[in-house]
Amino acid sequence: MKSVLIISLLLFQWACKAPMVDENLPVDESIRLNQLGFYPDQKKLAVILNHEDVEDFLIWDLDSKDIAFEGKLSTTFNKTFSGTNARVADFSGFNEPGRYVFILNRVGKSYPFEIQSTINQDLGIASIKAFYFQRASTELNESHAGIWARKMGHPDDQAMIHPSAVSDSRKAGDVFPSPKGWYDAGDYNKYIVNSGITVGTLLSLFEDYSTYFQKLELDIPESGNQVPDLLDEIRWNLDWMLTMQDPADGGVYHKLTTAQFEGMVEPHLAVSQRYFVAKSTTATLDFAAVMAQAARVYKAYFPEESVIYLKAAEKAWNWAKKNPEMLYKQNEMNEGFDPDVVTGAYGDFSATDEWVWAASELFVTTHNMTYWDELANADQSFKLPSWNQVSWLGFYSLLRHQDKISVLPQEWMAMLKINLLSAAREHSEDTEATAFHSPIETDAKNFIWGSNAVAANQGILFLYAYKQSNEPIFLERALDNLDYILGKNATGYSYVTGFGSKTPMRPHHRLATSRPDIAPLPGFIVGGPNPRQQDGCDYSSSFPDESYTDESCSYASNEIAINWNAPFAYLANALEAINSQE
Repeated sequence: MKSVLIISLLLFQWACKAPMVDENLPVDESIRLNQLGFYPDQKKLAVILNHEDVEDFLIWDLDSKDIAFEGKLSTTFNKTFSGTNARVADFSGFNEPGRYVFILNRVGKSYPFEIQSTINQDLGIASIKAFYFQRASTELNESHAGIWARKMGHPDDQAMIHPSAVSDSRKAGDVFPSPKGWYDAGDYNKYIVNSGITVGTLLSLFEDYSTYFQKLELDIPESGNQVPDLLDEIRWNLDWMLTMQDPADGGVYHKLTTAQFEGMVEPHLAVSQRYFVAKSTTATLDFAAVMAQAARVYKAYFPEESVIYLKAAEKAWNWAKKNPEMLYKQNEMNEGFDPDVVTGAYGDFSATDEWVWAASELFVTTHNMTYWDELANADQSFKLPSWNQVSWLGFYSLLRHQDKISVLPQEWMAMLKINLLSAAREHSEDTEATAFHSPIETDAKNFIWGSNAVAANQGILFLYAYKQSNEPIFLERALDNLDYILGKNATGYSYVTGFGSKTPMRPHHRLATSRPDIAPLPGFIVGGPNPRQQDGCDYSSSFPDESYTDESCSYASNEIAINWNAPFAYLANALEAINSQE
C-alpha cells in the first residue's frame, strides 16, 4: 500500500511539472522562424516578439503528437527597428528529422517547419525553374508548367531599330529578330544590363558547384539531353543576348523593349511594338563578361557555341574600347528621339566596375595579359554586387580560378582574398545584436529597393569567404540570411512564392496578376522591405525592415526580378550542395 502511494505521488508531481500542451493553439504571429525548416546540424533559432512574461518553449512533433524538445527563451532582449522587444529561442541541440511546430505554451504556435537533410532541395530547384516560367517567345506546356501553362508571347521576330540605335548598317525602322530570353521582372521587357548580372551569377553558381548540378533536374523541355538543366536554362537567355549585338561593329543594345510598360495582361495579349534601344558601354561590357564566362563553361557541352561566345565577347570588348563613355541616359535620349522610352532605364554613372568584370572574365577564359592591363590598378575594395556594381563578379571568378592563373602577381591576388574575408567579417559583425539575428539587419541602409537580393548577395559573400577560409561562422551567416528570407524577419513573411505558410500572394508580376484564378508562380523571391516606398501604395509601416506590402501595386517591395532570383538561387542551391557533401 505504501509503495502504491509513493508511485501515485510521483506521478502527481510529474503531471504538475509536465507542460499541458494544446496542439490546437492558434498560430501566433509573434513567433518568427524559417517556415521551410532546417538541416539537422545547423543552428536553429526562433525569434519571439513581445511576450516578456513567457520563459519556456517546446517543439511539438506533428507526427507522433508528442513533445520533441523543451527549452527556455533568452533572458536578454534585442530591439527591432520599430522598438519591439525580441528574444531568441535556440533549439540548435535538437536535430531529429521530422515535421514540427514551435509552441509557446498557452500563447500560440508557429507555422509548421521540417528538419531534414535535403531541406532546401525543392526550394533550390524552384528558384531556378522560375526562370523557365519567365521565358519569352515560347509556349509553356502543361507537362512542364503545370497549372501555369500559357500561350506563347512575344515571338520578337519583328523587333524594330529605335532611332537611338541607328548605325551605318541599321536604320531606324529596320526590323530584326530577337527571340528567346527571360522577361526581366514584373514586366515583359528584356534588358542586357540586368541579364548580365543574372546570367553571371548563375554561371558562377554552376562553376562553383558543378558536381551538384550534373544530376539536378528542373523538369524543363531540355531535361534529359545530357546537359545540366541549369546550363540549358541559362542558354535560353544567352541565345537572346547574342541577338542584341550589332554584327557590324560589336556594340550591344541596352535593351529590347516597348516604348511604355504593357498592361497587366498575359504575354500573348501584350502586342505593342518592341524596339532595339541605344547601344551603351555598360551593356556591351556586361555582355562581354557573360559571353567570356559562357565560353569556358559551355566548352565541354557545346564547343561550337563556345567559340561563338568568345568571339562575341572579344568583339564587344573592342567596341567598348572605342566607345568607353557611352553611358545610357534615358531622359536625354528621349529629348532627341521618338518615341519616348519610359521602361526600366538601368542607367549608370560609371562603367568602371563593368570594365573590371569584363576584363576578369576575359582573362580567366583566355589568359591574355592584355586584359590584366585593365585590372592592374583596379579598385579591389569589396562592393556587394548589384546590377550597377559588378566588379566583384569578376573578382569572384579570379579567386575561383586562382590555381589556374598563377601569372597574376601574388600580392594582388592576396589582397583580393584579404578584402573578401574582411568584408565578410564586417557584414557578419553584430548579427547577434540584431532582433532577428540576421546579417542584413545590422544596417538599416540594407533595406533598399530589392533588399532581399541584398540578403542573398550577402549570403554569397559568406559562402565565398567560407570557401576561402573554411571558417564555420561564414556558413552559419549564409544560413542566417536564408532564415531571414524564409520567415525569421520583421514581417513574418517567407518572401518566396509557394514556399512557407505565409508567402506573397499578390506579387507585382504580370504573369501572376493576369491569372488571378491560380496561385502565383512558385520559386520567385520578391523585392522585400523598402522604406522609400516609391510606388505610392499603402504600407502598414515605414520602419526599414517592416516596409513591405503584399499588393500587386507595390513594385517597390513586392515585384519579382531575375537579378534578385539569381542570387537567391545561388544561396539556396549552394547551401544544398554544401550540405550534400558533408
